[in-house]
Amino acid sequence: MSRTLIRGRVLSFLAEPAGPDDHAAVAYEEDGAVLVEDGIIRAAGDHAAVAPAAEGARLADHRPHLVMPGLIDAHAHYPQMQVIASYGAELLDWLNRYTFPEECRFADHDHAARIAGLYLDELVRQGTTTAAVYCTVHRASAEAFFEAALARDMRMIAGKVLMDRNAPDGLTDTAQAGYDDSKALIAAWHGRGRLHYAITPRFAITSSPAQLEAAGALAAEHRALHVQTHLSENHAEIALTRELYPQARDYADVYARYGLLGPRSLMGHCIHLSDREADALADSGSVAVFCPTSNLFLGSGLFADRRLRTRARPLRVATATDVGGGTSFSMLKTMDEAYKVAALAGEKVDALRSFWQLTRGNAEALSLDAHIGTLEPGRDADLVVLDARATPAMRLRMERAQTLAEELFVLQTMGDDRAVAETYVAGRPAKTVPA
Repeated sequence: MSRTLIRGRVLSFLAEPAGPDDHAAVAYEEDGAVLVEDGIIRAAGDHAAVAPAAEGARLADHRPHLVMPGLIDAHAHYPQMQVIASYGAELLDWLNRYTFPEECRFADHDHAARIAGLYLDELVRQGTTTAAVYCTVHRASAEAFFEAALARDMRMIAGKVLMDRNAPDGLTDTAQAGYDDSKALIAAWHGRGRLHYAITPRFAITSSPAQLEAAGALAAEHRALHVQTHLSENHAEIALTRELYPQARDYADVYARYGLLGPRSLMGHCIHLSDREADALADSGSVAVFCPTSNLFLGSGLFADRRLRTRARPLRVATATDVGGGTSFSMLKTMDEAYKVAALAGEKVDALRSFWQLTRGNAEALSLDAHIGTLEPGRDADLVVLDARATPAMRLRMERAQTLAEELFVLQTMGDDRAVAETYVAGRPAKTVPA
């Protein structure tokens, strides 16, 4: 039996904070500890209360840093690591100029395996322990990703992309081949270790009606699986979708007609939703995934976070990097940009809610809160240790910080991988420190 007592200032969330002073939503111990046994949290809270049960456990003392649940990314494309920071195009041009040529390389299993390993190692450096990830159309790209995640014992959601039209040669399948490959991958990988399979039609533009019908059949056959795709990111994308699916009432209705909306459906972007579309997502329990750095970088628009959350029929919302349209692997930087997007709409997102979103909030959105997102006993011991004094500028700013909320806002606004002192995956320290 492997037992570790992780000591530090322990922070977790009991509920979504109603504001910066909602201390009832927060579980915080100035001198806290988390007891881990065989990758599972057995106890967390005040050190004096937890320590008696930890006799014989290895001590990992991270004081004065913050110990929190690992950060969660709800939407990313691992094959796009080498096209991040590609200049000067909106969504459809960006896909054709940069993304599709890059993804053609992932028919090669060795290349896919190299990038998958580098991607997961980068997540660990950034304090991210779970992500919902797109592979490419190639079965090998998904196999390589699952192999790398299993080797690291990470809880990951991923799937082979389905695309049977409007993409280059070498980057399309067929409705039947996509269905068959997905079925085989589900049988081989879903539920193995801590892996989850996501049915992954890229978006309506690159899937024919026959392929979306096949994706819907997969969703009906495997109701425990996630569905991930893109919705209403860009005006040109929306217009082309309407041309390709003239019988649908709107973009969201395309997915609804094929049974692809539901409580485990992760709809990337959702910037330009009509009220009817927002109602359809809310009524189905689908999740709108906010990708601020990508939306800003590609000039796609500003996500209406507060409006979607507080409308009469509120939406479930997650937050994500969307690498490589997104410009950072860091969920801290992602929430920094989310704050700015909200500010442009005359709104403010306080730091308590930001860190709830990065942990429990995203876990709930991914329907994984029984496993991750909190420090409750029985949850996976996926943790991040954060240092708000990691850089000279942060140390100087922290001389004036008075409260926990201020410290969290410094981490969100000024933090990056340097602020991640350690990342624990299934109870094991996993961050690679350069020599």
